[in-house]
Amino acid sequence: MNIIKHRYLYFAISLLVIVPGIIALIIWGLPLAIDFTGGSTLELKFDSGTAPQPAEVFTLLTNEGLADSTVQTSGTDGIIIHSKEMSEETKTKIVSDMQTAYKSTITINSFESVGPVIGQEVTNRALLAVAMAALAIIIYITFAFRGVQHAVRYGVAAIFAMVHDVLVVVGMEALIGHFVGWEADSMFLTAVLTVIGFSVHDTIVVFDRIRENSGLYRRLSFTEVVNHSTVQTLARSINTQLTVMLCLLAMALFGGVTIRHFVTILLIGVFSGTYSSIFNASPILVVWENHEWRHWFHPAEWKEMIAK
Repeated sequence: MNIIKHRYLYFAISLLVIVPGIIALIIWGLPLAIDFTGGSTLELKFDSGTAPQPAEVFTLLTNEGLADSTVQTSGTDGIIIHSKEMSEETKTKIVSDMQTAYKSTITINSFESVGPVIGQEVTNRALLAVAMAALAIIIYITFAFRGVQHAVRYGVAAIFAMVHDVLVVVGMEALIGHFVGWEADSMFLTAVLTVIGFSVHDTIVVFDRIRENSGLYRRLSFTEVVNHSTVQTLARSINTQLTVMLCLLAMALFGGVTIRHFVTILLIGVFSGTYSSIFNASPILVVWENHEWRHWFHPAEWKEMIAK
C-alpha cells in the first residue's frame, strides 16, 4: 500500500475542502457570538404557544433604539434576540411591551450580556491561546525528536497539519453559520483547541513510528520509511479516532440542541485531524526531505517524480 506516492492527490483533496471555507470567510466572515463581539442575547418563550414573526419583533426593537439587532425563531414558541449591550431596564421594557402587544405571558429562558471591552479581550486571548499552543507544539516535538536528523521538521509538519484542521473547522463554521445561523462562541473556541490536541496527538504517533523505523531500515530511502511507518499506524489511527467520532455522532444526533453546535464542530475537526495526520503530515516530511518544490515549475520532472 503506497500512501506517500499519491501525496499530491491528498494535498489537492485538502485544498478542495479548505478553499470553499476560505471563500465563505472572505464573503460572509466568521459569525461571532457576543462572547467575542460584545452585546446581549435574550431568549424568550411565549406561553401562548406561538411566537411573533421576527419582523414584528424587529420593529419593536427599533423603537427602543436597537435597530442593529437580529431576531431568530426558536421552535414555534420562542425567539432569540441578538443586539448591542442591553440594560436591565431595556430588557424589562421590551418583555413588558411584548406581553402587552401579543397578550401572552413571556418566560425569559436566558439573558446574557457582554461588554465590548470584554469581548475584545476574549478575542485577543483566543488568538493568543492558539498561537501559544502552536509554539509549544513545535518546541515539544523538536525536543522529543532531538535524536532524529532535522528534528525541527517534525514540529513544523505537525503545525502544518494542525493549521489544516483549524482552517477546515473555521471554514465549515463560516459556511454553517451563514446557512444555519450558528455563531462562534466560547464553546467553539474550546472545540478548536480540542481539535488541535487530537490532531497533534495522532500526528505524533505516526512520527514516532517514523523515528523508530529510521533506525531499523537504514537501507531504505526516507520516502519508503515514511510510507512503511504510515501504513503500520494506519489501522491504529483510524480505529482510535473512529471510536471518538462514533460517540460524537451519537451526541450530535441525540444529545440535544444545546450541545449540537459544539459536538458537530468537534466531529468535523476530529475527522479532519485523522485525515491530516495520515495524508498530510507525513507527506510534508517527504516533500521537505526531497526538496520537491524545485520540481513544481518543471512539468516533465514533476511527472517523473510522481511516477516513481
